Amino acid sequence: MDKIFNNTEKAFSLKSNSELNRAHFLFQMIGKPSLVKIGTSLTNFALKFHLPVEGIIRKTVFDHFCGGVSEQDCLQVVAKMYTKGVSSVLDYSVEGKEEETQFDACLKMTLKTIDFAKENKAIPFAVFKPTGLGRIDLYEKIGEKASLSTAEQEEWNRVVARFEKICQYAYDSDVQILVDGEETWMQDAADEVVERMMEKFNTKKAIIFNTLQLYRWDRVPYLKALHLRAKEKGFHIGMKLVRGAYMEKEAKRAEEKGYKNPICETKQATDINFNEGLNYMLDNINEMAVFAGTHNEESSYLLMNLMQEKGISNNDSRIWFGQLYGMSDNISYNLAANNYNVAKYLPFGPVRDVMPYLIRRAQENTSVAGQTGRELTLIISERNRRKLK
Repeated sequence: MDKIFNNTEKAFSLKSNSELNRAHFLFQMIGKPSLVKIGTSLTNFALKFHLPVEGIIRKTVFDHFCGGVSEQDCLQVVAKMYTKGVSSVLDYSVEGKEEETQFDACLKMTLKTIDFAKENKAIPFAVFKPTGLGRIDLYEKIGEKASLSTAEQEEWNRVVARFEKICQYAYDSDVQILVDGEETWMQDAADEVVERMMEKFNTKKAIIFNTLQLYRWDRVPYLKALHLRAKEKGFHIGMKLVRGAYMEKEAKRAEEKGYKNPICETKQATDINFNEGLNYMLDNINEMAVFAGTHNEESSYLLMNLMQEKGISNNDSRIWFGQLYGMSDNISYNLAANNYNVAKYLPFGPVRDVMPYLIRRAQENTSVAGQTGRELTLIISERNRRKLK
């Protein structure tokens, strides 16, 4: 297959010269771990003491990686990307909340994004994080099968009810919903709830999608075991495949608490895992739907090749490619130009509340060998093509 991802003219066709220059500056900065560290500390300090930095953040890193401060804000970006065939997933990226009122606000926002998706063919999925609907400590306790107090049991019932409300609404609206993966110590409880939702709502096709973080060495066996249960109970599996986003945190906790690190020992082992997950899902595509969330070109080519080998059309509704807004445009726009289903995660939310997400994004980029360098090389190539200084 031709190396379609090198076409920078298609990749950056929506970026103005000034936006391309901003991207060049940002990825130069992100490519320097010491600068990311200093920038993170300064940003946290400025936000904590309410210094007037939101305007600067908004014009630089926020506008590059986010769709806006509200879902309404995002619609212009959604429409613009869709002119090139790239769909959007509106992602309310407010993290680390712990209050019931905040969980209810997240529920309300997720239902609103389902409404947006129902009315707009450029938005094929809605998404939420399990910890947007309940406390991480409670998920952990449930996952460990620890005994709950009456108050905790009532609290957990409310968490499950929020899941149910979102999934029922997505089902009634015929909108697919992605449930993001998070830290291993809360994931067991989330997996159980999502599986129950799949069993209830995925009877005819995949509406509810869980997330498989394949930097975990136990996830392919989990997928295969889930498949056996799905066949037995007669439901379809929806799964977003990703490599994972909490590597340092996972390793640190495993060491502190004295258990085996749940993350693969090498990047190569993660790549093998990811590709095995893709192969397994494509082998069983009549009972599954896959959202391949990856910035890895080799994995994207693998999925394209598997589809070709199996005689699956490029725009088969059961197979989606996904990338984050502001990253890997060379993959997203070149896939769309070749008629594949592709969607960008489009984060939004108040600048201050979305900063933890943006900081994690910057830190992830510095820790993924080659990712920032590849982005920068492509941006430089396009600047040269446009003869920009």
